[in-house]
Amino acid sequence: MSYLYNGSQIRVMHPVHSISVNKQSVAFADKQGRQNTKFANANEAKQFVKWLVNT
Repeated sequence: MSYLYNGSQIRVMHPVHSISVNKQSVAFADKQGRQNTKFANANEAKQFVKWLVNT
């Protein structure tokens, strides 16, 4: 699945094994490996984590 953020796609291959959040940075591990994504603010990071958990 993909999450669209500021015109670019963040590709996620479920299942997600772990999620780590630090202010506006979100790191997660899925079938592809580990990825780290930085958002403009904490609210956008929170929305992404909510999407990540619920899909």
